[in-house]
Amino acid sequence: MNLTFRAFACVLLMLPAAGRVSAEVLTLTAADKVRIYADYYGDADRAKPIVLLFHQASSNAGEYATIAPRLNALGFTALALDQRSGGPGWGRDNRTAKAFRGNVGFEQALPDLEAALNWAKADGRSKVIVWGSSYSASLVFLLAARHPEVAGVLAFSPGEYFGNRNSVRNAAAMVSAPIFVSTASDAGEIAEAKAIIDAAPAKVRVQHRPKTGTHGSSSLRADTNPYGFSENWLAVEAFLATLK
Repeated sequence: MNLTFRAFACVLLMLPAAGRVSAEVLTLTAADKVRIYADYYGDADRAKPIVLLFHQASSNAGEYATIAPRLNALGFTALALDQRSGGPGWGRDNRTAKAFRGNVGFEQALPDLEAALNWAKADGRSKVIVWGSSYSASLVFLLAARHPEVAGVLAFSPGEYFGNRNSVRNAAAMVSAPIFVSTASDAGEIAEAKAIIDAAPAKVRVQHRPKTGTHGSSSLRADTNPYGFSENWLAVEAFLATLK
């Protein structure tokens, strides 16, 4: 994959109870030459595991503005993408989607995830963990199936969102890396996530069933899940501790 890496700005994000956190803006180039924007959180220590953060539909990297700094505090670096399938939200634009200016299906964003993984490997990161939200929670299974070097998978509200109704389950059947899935407090989401994780041969498979959960990674944000985010973080932190 043709890949370029260019840091050209720093964005200061205001985070509740966390002060000002600096995110470095990077650009990556996907295999089909699409420029992908991303926010890098953390220092330059390549020995730390890196978490690649992918957002849900009609969203952007801002979904992780309060999540990535917490990952930093846990000893991880993080790269949050603006995928080409997304849109404005969280008080900001999706820079990749805005420049792309086309109708994009969910699966068409897979090259963006590939670009992030290739960047992390080319940059010499010791461990690469992939984290998806809603449609990208499904894409991370496709990504990990292609790349057994992925050290761990976190999927928040995965489902069979693509044309082939078994494509995510089939991909999960090829994933041996440790897997964590979580969902909204919804029987349908819980059942769909269970079907996917049960297909995986991974020795470590964790399905978190939150008492109070929302769709996707927003389940870990105080502003979108004020009554459940703390409990959900405990489950995530316990899983991440096994990957360090």
